[in-house]
Formats: sequence, C-alpha cells, structure tokens
Amino acid sequence: MNQPTALAVQDLHYAYPDGQMALRGVSFVIQPGETVGLIGSNGAGKSTLLLHLSGLLQPSSGQVCVNGLTVNATNLLAVRRQVGLVFQDPDDQLFMPTVQEDVAFGPTNLGLPAHEVQTRVTQALATVGASHLSSRAPYRLSGGEKRMVAIAGVLTMAPKLLVLDEPSAALDPAARRRLINLLAGCALTQLIASHDLDLVQDLCSRVLVMREGIIEADGAPEAIFADAALLAHCHLEPPLSLQCRI
Repeated sequence: MNQPTALAVQDLHYAYPDGQMALRGVSFVIQPGETVGLIGSNGAGKSTLLLHLSGLLQPSSGQVCVNGLTVNATNLLAVRRQVGLVFQDPDDQLFMPTVQEDVAFGPTNLGLPAHEVQTRVTQALATVGASHLSSRAPYRLSGGEKRMVAIAGVLTMAPKLLVLDEPSAALDPAARRRLINLLAGCALTQLIASHDLDLVQDLCSRVLVMREGIIEADGAPEAIFADAALLAHCHLEPPLSLQCRI
C-alpha cells in the first residue's frame, strides 16, 4: 500500500469575518520526509495557512489532508496528534508553572501513563538541549530557551508533521544556529514559514512562495532565490548569504 502524502492542500480559500480574502485557492502537496520552506512578505497569508493545518481555522472552501486524514470536525483530534504546530511567539504556548509541567501537558492530556509521559518529556528536553531547564518557570527563560521548550512540548506529542511559524524570530545568532542544527537533525516532515531566507536555504530542499493569498512559485531554493524578478514581484530579497556574493 502506498504511503499517504504527509500534507495535501487543495484549492483552499479563506476570508476573515470582515470579508478580507486571506487565501485564494492555495494548493500544494508535501511528501513524507520533506522539509519545505514557506516564504512571502507580511500579509501574504503564511500564518493563516498554517492555522488551517491543525484545524484552528476552518476554510471557506477547499480542504486540507494530513497523512490521509481530512481536517474537519470528525477528525480534529486525530489530526492534531499528527500535526505539531510551533507558534511564532512561544509565549502563546508556554503557560504552566514549570518547564517540566509545560512539556508534559500534551501527553498527560492524551491519557498516557505517568511513566510514559515522563519518558517523552525527558527525551524531548534532551533532544532540544533543554534538560537543565526542567524546573525553571517558562517566563524566566530567554527567547531562545522558550523556543526550544515550545518545540519540546510539540515533540512529546510524537507528531508526523512539524509546522513552524517564524522559528528564528528574535533569536540571537548562537540560538539561531542551535535551532538550525536541531531542525536539520529532525527526521520529521517539516513545513517552515520564515522571513529568515538564509535559514530556509540551509534547511529546505523545496520552497513555496506566497503572495496575496496564493502560491506564486514552488521549487528548489537555488532556483527560487536566483529568480530576481520573482522575488521582486513578491516583495522579497535574496538570502543575505547570496547578496554577499553579488
């Protein structure tokens, strides 16, 4: 039996309550094991699209399928076990008194035995290099530490698809490099929305370019970032590492 696609988005439309169209017929497919970058200027629709992948927003029309499951009310719980969504602001995800409790929140609410929850928490914190933070209060962490703990909380849910919204935002260079190394070593299928085009170039084998609620281009990073006309049309610039070569 063929393995289902990790993510299939078909003709997705979405309008905000005020009538503004945010998505206008978005379609693409991601295969298992791919790491795909999602780029576009502010207001292109990236974050709105990501919120549809775990059912936090419902489309006006079109559909999303995750590992063969259509994202709808019937499948919502199963889909959310498949999709690990890391928000742009980790403060939107961290709310428990300690890091240990925060990272344990998801698997605990799955009803897993206490020993299984602890095993997942220990492994996830070790994976992101945050084991030493387990007893700390999340609000006392640095931006980079919060980001890693938020990712650990997602990893404890054992998702099949990791979705990240601006993961390098507000990170210092050392924290950014740790994040890149972590994601590069992650075996999960990944969709990474980012303005950090150097990060996308480092991590992704494929790039989706959004503009005004549509997918304007879909291709290899070297082809996308070499297309000056496309980047200008989408109000983007080449990665800094490529600009330095000019």
